[in-house]
Amino acid sequence: MLKMLSPILFAFFISPIWPLGPNPLPGDPFVIVNKQTNELAFVDENKVQTVVSVGTGKTKELTPEGLFTITVKAEDPYYRRKDIPGGDPKNPLGSRWIGFDAEETDGRIYGVHGTNQPASIGRYVSQGCIRTQNEVISSLYPIIPLGTKILVTSTSKSFEQLAKEYRAIK
Repeated sequence: MLKMLSPILFAFFISPIWPLGPNPLPGDPFVIVNKQTNELAFVDENKVQTVVSVGTGKTKELTPEGLFTITVKAEDPYYRRKDIPGGDPKNPLGSRWIGFDAEETDGRIYGVHGTNQPASIGRYVSQGCIRTQNEVISSLYPIIPLGTKILVTSTSKSFEQLAKEYRAIK
């Protein structure tokens, strides 16, 4: 019996319908960041729902590229590097943090977050994070669940093309 079930279980776990697979399922939330245009797209319900401007790394290498998973979310995040509490106007992380597991980290190093420097949006300015306006991150925060896939890339492809390639759109 076990010999018969093994191939079935193996096929199930590697199939594209397995929810822990490398790609989102069509219709699932999916986030795409294009460093070439400094834009972030939120994809859900089989379409690109919104596109917003972001700031990314001062150099191309600072913001890692790849397909990652959102593992941490925080309201009024604490800025450890300079010991600045959440909610403090001096805190560069703004009002929300959506962290992902780039470069084998735990979601506390790389993330999408608000900023106390809105003029930096659209520029190459960060130490690796992806920053956007506090109003934007506050509106995205409740609709991006933990476990959501985030693609960080630098490309001339459209968000629709990328979402189809990664199966977030049918």
